[in-house]
Parts: sequence; structure tokens; C-alpha cells
Amino acid sequence: MPSYGWLLALSLAALAGNTICAAAYEQTERNCSLSPPYLPSTAVNTTLQLQELRERMLPLGISAYVIPGTDAHLSEYIAPRDARMAFMTGFTGSAGTAVVTQTKAALWTDSRYWVQAERQMDCNWELEKDVSISSVAEWLISEVPLGGQIGFDPFLFSLKTQEDYDVSLQSSNRSLKSVPANLVDQVWKGRPPIPPDSLTRLPDRVIQRSWQMKVEHIRNQMRDSPYQPTALLLSALDETAWLFNLRGNDIPYNPFFYSYTLLTMDQIWLFLHIERVTGELKAYLNASCDGPLCVKLKSYDTVLDHLKNYVAQPGVKVWIGTEYTNYALYEIITPEDKLLTSSYSPVLTTKAIKDVTEQRILRDAHVRDAVAVIQLLMWLEKAVPEGKETELTASEYVNKCRSKQKDSRGPSFDTISASGPNAALAHYSPTEETTRRLTVDEMYLIDSGGQYLDGTTDITRTVHWGIPTAMQKEAFTRVLMGNIEISRTIFPSGTRGVNMEMLGRRALWEVGLNYGHGTGHGVGNYFGVHEWPVGFQGNNIPFRAGMFTSIEPGYYKENDFGIRIEDVAVIVPVQTKYGHNFLTFDTVSLVPYDRKLIDTSLLSSEQLQWLNKYYETIRRLVGPELDRQELHEEKDWMLRNTEPFIASGSPASVCSSSLTLIPLAVALLHNII
Repeated sequence: MPSYGWLLALSLAALAGNTICAAAYEQTERNCSLSPPYLPSTAVNTTLQLQELRERMLPLGISAYVIPGTDAHLSEYIAPRDARMAFMTGFTGSAGTAVVTQTKAALWTDSRYWVQAERQMDCNWELEKDVSISSVAEWLISEVPLGGQIGFDPFLFSLKTQEDYDVSLQSSNRSLKSVPANLVDQVWKGRPPIPPDSLTRLPDRVIQRSWQMKVEHIRNQMRDSPYQPTALLLSALDETAWLFNLRGNDIPYNPFFYSYTLLTMDQIWLFLHIERVTGELKAYLNASCDGPLCVKLKSYDTVLDHLKNYVAQPGVKVWIGTEYTNYALYEIITPEDKLLTSSYSPVLTTKAIKDVTEQRILRDAHVRDAVAVIQLLMWLEKAVPEGKETELTASEYVNKCRSKQKDSRGPSFDTISASGPNAALAHYSPTEETTRRLTVDEMYLIDSGGQYLDGTTDITRTVHWGIPTAMQKEAFTRVLMGNIEISRTIFPSGTRGVNMEMLGRRALWEVGLNYGHGTGHGVGNYFGVHEWPVGFQGNNIPFRAGMFTSIEPGYYKENDFGIRIEDVAVIVPVQTKYGHNFLTFDTVSLVPYDRKLIDTSLLSSEQLQWLNKYYETIRRLVGPELDRQELHEEKDWMLRNTEPFIASGSPASVCSSSLTLIPLAVALLHNII
């Protein structure tokens, strides 16, 4: 799954049927230049909520109000009750910012969602296509009078967001005004409630470290810090869930629950909705005692006041991770000598390295997940030629297959099931309105994942049931070459993913192709499918043994087809001739690639050797699981599709391993950890 945020169900460009054309766009997008304006049936009337919001802005003396598309924990996936931007605008895309003044309303979102916004918004809203904060600030400067104040909810701003707005508004004689009581919540009459009975503890069989062991480990890191913090504030939802081995269901596709934690050397405060904590969980958390390993339960809404009281004490210093701490909490930690910052908290960096049990069970989850994906691919191979299946039925089928696997807890994200031109949209997920019929004449991309009690999965396969074009076959093979080149790379421990990311692109670059998304992201143990801070981006932490990451190069030809090959891999130590602190990737996703799309003449002997070894691993690990589940037809399909390849044709067009490591070595020299 490409790592750019919450994938949503509405398509940017794909409409019902198997044809995409300009005429269809004209019928389904709004036209505000007409009199009266033309609005499609998908547009939402926002007049009432805008009127009520503007009424609440007046007594506060604010000329504009900013509405981000996130929650108080700066989560990638948000609960329906936190979809404030969607409620105000009608636009349900994952990326965007809305701004309301007394006379105008505007939405900023990127090109992935322009068509969707034109379909969902009424003519109360302008669509702005430059998503930078500087663009929003320029609009505000043009619309807000001199001396005017711009209201925002500090719980929905990150530190960087607030700083960027502040810098952009400098010298304009306009300023931000913190409004902690969210105005959208005040006008949202049907706001969804918090789910009941959200909290559960993980069973002992999937845990190596008790929550008490984790607390002491984090406290040791606090003691070892030369900056001597007295407390650690945890704001990201997966931080508290990991620390206490708890899971919830407040966030779609993510087993999290609303919470904060304030940890000191001798006390633990857990802020959550106390009414959902059972007597059994209170006993599990030692909630009725006093001591360094007793958890004091506090109401979720009291975190601000409690933190303020703690900071008022002399000699305290609070450690925060700036990536996930909202501005409301940050701004009360004053003076500055009471604050210690790092990009990520020690909980996130510790969680990134899986312990022995976590590695084992996450591997196990991927074996069972492979069974579900193999069932899907075998079924589609039979069903598609009959002409009855669609993108949506395929998505439903793979989720049904996963639901039958041991310890299944549902999908890990909204399945991307895309054929033909829809597959060229990396963020497309089918709906009843947009789903297309699957045919043997088009490529098909399925990016899906599951939540299991012992792990989270994410895998993408691209297939063709007919005869692919030469260009499709070459593009697929070069995407596969990029996947293999990263997967077989040997590198020093502490190497940053950004320094080897280009290996996933090199085979594409050599023929002038590329892709516009990230090359990989961290994956959790029954956590988020995008688990920071692991991955191949510049703000990810260095790779260490025990981390899990996706590897997912791709290629997308607009209005034609899309290709992505995504596997999850664990980073493991490797024995080299001279070095003793080197690592490589061990792929744990175990589903074969479409053989008819692989041109072996492009593969180097090393790449072909890696591919055949990978297929041997699939046979060794997935074969027994298929036998255990008595899926004999599926096993036969797997065996046919993992037959070893034999080199053919001309030598590989991508240089051998010694040459592919040259750019990596150059990058490492510039950024040795």
C-alpha cells in the first residue's frame, strides 16, 4: 500500500462502467458557472453548517477558521467522529485543509482528489489546487483584513503546521488565534459517538514483553538521556497501545483507542475513556495501587489540565516526540527549559524493532495471509473469463478469504482493487458507483492487507489474464527488478532507507519510467499498516535488524494501466566475507508473481537466482499451510506458479550486482550513520 495517507473509497477519475471519458466528467462534476449552478447527486449541501459555523466565529473575533483533516493525535487514519473537514465540505478525501471566512469557503487538496472534490462539494466552496501552507496563507492574507485573527484548533495542528503558518503570516499584520473548543464539533449535530467496549488486552501467546517490562525499558532510556527528562508524554495512539499491550477499535482499520500517557520515573498516568475500562483491565493495569508500576486512570479530556499542573512543578522536564504531539499540548510546556524534543519518542523507536516473538508471529501471519491471496488469484483466474466479476467483488472476495483465517481481525486498510485505467490511480478503491468489470484484456492490481491478532499484512500483486503488451511486460519486469534489487541488497546496519531507495527505481529510470509514491513503509504487529518511523523516506530512522518494512516499486501509465509489486520484508543480519555488522531483507510476503508478465531476458543471473530462491521459500512455507487447511486445488495452483525460471534471451539490461551497488555506496559516503 503506497505510503501517502488514508486511502479512501471514492475514485478520482473512474466512473461506473469500463470507459473513462471527458463527457462522463462533465455529467458528474459540479458546474458553478451556470445559473443556477449544476450540482451532481454526489454533491453535499453545506449551507446550514457554514451558516452555523460563521455565527460561532463572530463572538470570538476571528475573521477565518482553519479546519484540518486530522485528529488530536495527528493520525493517518481518523475515526468518523473526527472527519470534521468532510462534514463541513462534503469532500471525503484523506488529504486537505478547509478554511471558512464570513463570506467565502475554500478547500485545498492535491491532484489525486481534484475530481472527487468537484463531485462532492457544492458551490459554497472554492477548490484550491496548491496544497502548500504558504498557498493557504496567501489566500488568508487576501481575504482577512489587516489586524484580523485566524482561528484554529490547537489539538489539530502539529508543531510544524503551526510554525509554517506563523512564518507564512509574518509581516502581514494577521495572526493565528488558538481556539481549543472546536467550532465544528459545536455545529455537528449528528457527530458519531465513540464506540463502546473498545479495549482488550493481547493474549500472552503473542507477547514476549509484559507492559511492566516495556515501562522499565523506556524509563531506562529516560535515565540514559543526557538531557535528564523527568517525564515522557505519549500522544500517538499506537504508542500507548504498544506500551500496555492493549488494542481498541476507535479508528477504522487500526486497532487503536483514544489515549495519552504521561510516564515519569515513579508514576504512570493513562488518559482514556474510563467508562470503557472493565474491572479485569483495571486489575491488569494495577489501577488500584500506588507505586511505580501502578497505572492511574484519568479521563481522556483531562490530559491538558494534568499536563499543565505537572509542568508547573519545579525541576521537571517533559520529553515529547514532535511528529505526533499536537500544538495544544506543546504550547503549555513552558518555559523552554522544561521541554525536551525529538522527532520520535523512545516508544516509537523501540517499537520499530520487533522482538523475537513479534518477528515469529508476524511471519506466521503472513503465511496465513498468503493463503487468502492465493485463493483470490486462483478464483479470479477462473472467474474473470466468464465476465461476471468486478473490482468490488474481487475486493470483497479477498476480505472474505482473510476472514476465515486464524486470528483474523478484518482488513488493515480499504482494499485497492483496480483494473485497466483505474489501476493508474494509485489511490483508487472501488465503490458501487465506480467499480469496473474485470476482463482478460486489461491488467489488474490488487493491494490489500489483513489485521490478525499476531500481525498486520500488506501485499500488492498485479496480474493479466490475457496477452499483455510488450510495454506492459517490460514495465512489470522492471518494477519486479526494482523490488528484487532492494530485497537482495546487503548494507551496513544503520543505513537509512532513503540512501537505497533508488535501487527500486533504477531499472525503470534506465528506460525513462518512474513512480510518484514512496518505496516502502513500516508495518506493525496488529497495529497500523503504515507504521512510522520505519521506511525509505528522508524522515525515517536508520534500518536495524528486526524492523519490518514494505518494498513497493510501481509504474502507472495514465488512463491505461498500473503496476505495483509490494512485499513486506524483515531486516535480518547477514554473514559477509569480512564485515560482521551487515544486514539484508528477508521477504515474508509469500505469493508468486504473474509469470506471463515476467521477461526473464531482462533479469540478471543474480535477480533470477533470487526469484527462484523466493519461490522455493513459498513452497516450503505456504505448502504445508495449504495442506493443513486441505486446500489441495490452491496448492496445485501455487506449485504451478512457483516453478523455477530458466534464463533466456539476451543479457540483462540492468548491470550486475557490483554495479548496482555503486550508487548506494556513493549515497552512504554522503550520509554514514
